[in-house]
Amino acid sequence: MLKGIWLALIPLALMAQTAPPAGTNTANKYVGSEVCKTCHADVWLNFYKNPHYKSIASGKETPERTGCEGCHGPAGNHVAARGGKATIGAFSNFTPDETLTTCLSCHSKDVSRASIRNSAHTKADVVCSSCHSIHKPATPKFLLAKQQTELCYTCHASQRAQFEMPSKHRVNEGAVQCSDCHNPHGSALSAGSTTQHMGGSSAALQPAFNNEQPCLKCHVDKRGPFVFEHAAVKVEGCEGCHVPHGSTNAKLLTRPVVFTLCLECHNGAGTFGRSNFSVFRTSPAHNLQDPKYQRCTLCHIKVHGSNSDQFFLR
Repeated sequence: MLKGIWLALIPLALMAQTAPPAGTNTANKYVGSEVCKTCHADVWLNFYKNPHYKSIASGKETPERTGCEGCHGPAGNHVAARGGKATIGAFSNFTPDETLTTCLSCHSKDVSRASIRNSAHTKADVVCSSCHSIHKPATPKFLLAKQQTELCYTCHASQRAQFEMPSKHRVNEGAVQCSDCHNPHGSALSAGSTTQHMGGSSAALQPAFNNEQPCLKCHVDKRGPFVFEHAAVKVEGCEGCHVPHGSTNAKLLTRPVVFTLCLECHNGAGTFGRSNFSVFRTSPAHNLQDPKYQRCTLCHIKVHGSNSDQFFLR
């Protein structure tokens, strides 16, 4: 008799171990964005202007990729509990990796974001929600949390100071934007390129043309190829001579006087340069105490490369 009772209790014990806690709805279902607007009317009011609204407008997406639940997950439990961050995918509760994974579930196919997991921003835990505001953006394009320049200045204070210098790129004036030269989601150019310091850069540069430096998008006359190349341009890149953001020197140069910049290489020391010959040293006929010889580019005007003279003369 006791043995029969014991055998009857075993299934009940197993059911007690596997049963969900009381009050838990295991069937967390997708309810649709129309339900969300009941409580989140302020978000829904302008959501039709949002690029993400096309997932609703198309009518072709599956529930897990449609509207609010496309980012926040199924809202069945959230509705049943009458709200609360614990019952929905709230980005304020996400770890940086969870935020990135959620956004990349749709945006991973974009080439511009191909290197995002290796970018300097991601490694510093600066992820999508750090720069973008989906529901209350300051700019309709890219859904940025602030105007682009001010957004970048939030972290990059030293670059902000450089753009206040006498010689600068006109970012503050709106003629150029940070994203014209940089890809905040990471760039293939940062992984190593023959046109960027030969060893790569962590600056998330936005490649121009055939994986070349972004400077050439505007300064196309400096691109080449040239019959006579300036080795410094090919090996060190533009930053070998120029400060990209701003400088106290004319033409964004790294040194105030031209000949002191040229003498960093053309001083007769070493064999740096192309394989068949070393860098040309300054001619003994040039008295560098004479002001006319202190402006090398008065004669050597084609310093970025020439099709007619190996000394980059006129």
